[in-house]
Amino acid sequence: MGSLGIFNPGRNALIRAVILRTVPILLVIAVGVGGILHFSTSRSDALALERQTKLVSFVLNQSIAAIANDQEASTYWDDAVIRTRERPLDMEWLDNNLGVWFHTYYKHDETYLLDSANRPIYAMQNGVRVQPEAAFQRVDEAALKLAAGLRRRLMVSHVAPEGSHGQTIGAVETGLIDGRPAIISLKPIVSETGEIAQQPGAQYLHLSIRYLDGSFLADLSKLYDIDNAGFSWSPTGAASIPVSGPGDTKLGYIIWSPFEPGEQVEDRMVPALTAALLVIGLMISFLLGRIRRSRMELEASRAQAQHLAFHDSLTGLPNRALFEDRLEHALARRGSETAVLLLDLDRFKNVNDTLGHQAGDALIREFGLRLAGLIRSGDTISRLGGDEFAIILENPGSQEVHRLAKRILKEVDRPFDILGSQVHIGVSIGVALSAEAGTDRLEIVRKADIALYRAKDGGRNDYCLFNAFMDETVKLRSRIEEELREALSTGRGLCLHYQPQVGTNGRVIGLEALVRWDHPIRGLISPEQFVPIAEDCGLIVPLGEWVLGQACHTARRWPKLFVAINLSPVQLRAHGFFDNLMRIVRGAGADPANLQLEVTERVLLDDDESVKTVLAKLRDAGFTIVLDDFGTGYSSLSYLRRFEVDKIKIDRSFVQHLGEASESGAIVSAVLALGNALGLSVAAEGVETEAQQIFLNVAGCKEMQGYYFSRAVPAEEVERLLDGGSLSSEAA
Repeated sequence: MGSLGIFNPGRNALIRAVILRTVPILLVIAVGVGGILHFSTSRSDALALERQTKLVSFVLNQSIAAIANDQEASTYWDDAVIRTRERPLDMEWLDNNLGVWFHTYYKHDETYLLDSANRPIYAMQNGVRVQPEAAFQRVDEAALKLAAGLRRRLMVSHVAPEGSHGQTIGAVETGLIDGRPAIISLKPIVSETGEIAQQPGAQYLHLSIRYLDGSFLADLSKLYDIDNAGFSWSPTGAASIPVSGPGDTKLGYIIWSPFEPGEQVEDRMVPALTAALLVIGLMISFLLGRIRRSRMELEASRAQAQHLAFHDSLTGLPNRALFEDRLEHALARRGSETAVLLLDLDRFKNVNDTLGHQAGDALIREFGLRLAGLIRSGDTISRLGGDEFAIILENPGSQEVHRLAKRILKEVDRPFDILGSQVHIGVSIGVALSAEAGTDRLEIVRKADIALYRAKDGGRNDYCLFNAFMDETVKLRSRIEEELREALSTGRGLCLHYQPQVGTNGRVIGLEALVRWDHPIRGLISPEQFVPIAEDCGLIVPLGEWVLGQACHTARRWPKLFVAINLSPVQLRAHGFFDNLMRIVRGAGADPANLQLEVTERVLLDDDESVKTVLAKLRDAGFTIVLDDFGTGYSSLSYLRRFEVDKIKIDRSFVQHLGEASESGAIVSAVLALGNALGLSVAAEGVETEAQQIFLNVAGCKEMQGYYFSRAVPAEEVERLLDGGSLSSEAA
């Protein structure tokens, strides 16, 4: 037994000596390595917590500032002043502009509208319109104190006061509502033009509330990767920031579970530390590798977050924020020329509608790749959003911009293979050069946008360079739009003139209502000048309703005459057009049988089923449908069959050349024969001479209109024309 050496005193002593010497060394190494590891991971956790604390504080401050910014767009607005003082209130308009919209778009939890006496006249809670008085009782203590201070400031600042940042004066603070922390913001509803008089301090107020323990926390967690964000009355744990109310009172704390990359690393290293006591060298290498990998992960995460903040997620291209930053730097370089190209895809909506949004996204990605292959390495392509792109060219040659624009148009002309389908689109390009547009970032982008609009207006799929004349045109259109909007809101300046339509005996059988605008500076403006602007800016519907109302009163004044009214294509396609028209006609007490509604061939070109339905309903209601300017567009018998009009008007361009061009006489005779064959009434406009009247009489035209009989005159002069009997000369 003794030969086995199990109880050998020397060996046992050696083992004890090795153990006694090794264990302290291993313990020192373990403590040293463990201390280094713990220090590194703790530092990582501290840095991560510091970054998260700064981020949460920044988001909170930005949210407090943002709620007032959100309100600015809807409260600094003439329409808001007018609409909030209408009685009864248009609740749908308030929902869409001052109430429900703030919840769906900006995520505000509650909004209220207060009159000049701080009484609630509208309320929204969580995206639903509610009874104002009952709802406001929850917030009145905090809101009324804030409102009182704001009104004192408004009385000092007069009408439409502006703060130091160009915004209207408001009041915003954090406070408690029903025990819930909230951002409370008040904004006065004021006129952006200053044209609407308001008593200082008596403006209506828009109150908006966002709770800090609601969607704000959800957004904080989702958008900024803050785990388990919540609200507490006391700071629990290491991750928290205070929420201060009036007078720096502590309302509570925003808390969250801190991101602790170091702790995760340390937990994973416990088995490795145990192994390090046995394999010291391997353990050291392992520890260094793990530490390095952890740091790389942190840096990669930070780099990825920074990349996402400045790049478009769909295409990987720079986004609007990076575009603006690079443009600012490019314009700041002295002696350097900069070109900005704004691009907007034509017919992109058709792709989304026919093939779906997945195809639209694929098209956007492919378009971005094609653009990237066309520019130089130092230039910038950016996706601004939707189907809008931008390019910054630094120091382009004199012809480089033209060459690039043409190459883009040529590249887009090639079909795109999207999800198994070939897609054909176009692109409109607006270009602004710093030499022409200046070196202000906002100005050069605005002027490139003007050029883009001109390219679209010129037929699309083309490019256009900005020049100063375009800016003057846009400013003039903008001034006319503002003045027309004011004329519609006040009813001053707009009037109707009436041009008689006569029968074969020269007697007046009807009147065509023609809108005029008696501008205080430019004088009497014809509809050819301002109606297209009204169509572009969305004023054509209220303008058309005003014309219809005036014409209905005229129809009642002379019940034996018909009154013809021109309809815009935009009006016909407007939602609720038929119902609004019938409401106006009934309200005026007019008879639809005395009203003729004139539409142009442009309305019928798209063969729109909704237009066809509206025209059919109008005919069933007793109105006469007239196809105006017949012969100037894509005149087709199929239009007359599908849309069932009652009357056609021969365009003045044919009537004016009667007796001068034989083809004009042939066309007029053919249209008259066509009308008789189809059982339609036919009228000729633009009659200016006796020879033209004689030709039309012989050809069988029973209705005529033109300067030969009378120009368009105000309503008070129509009576004189009627008393004069038949109209047989221009002097008449």
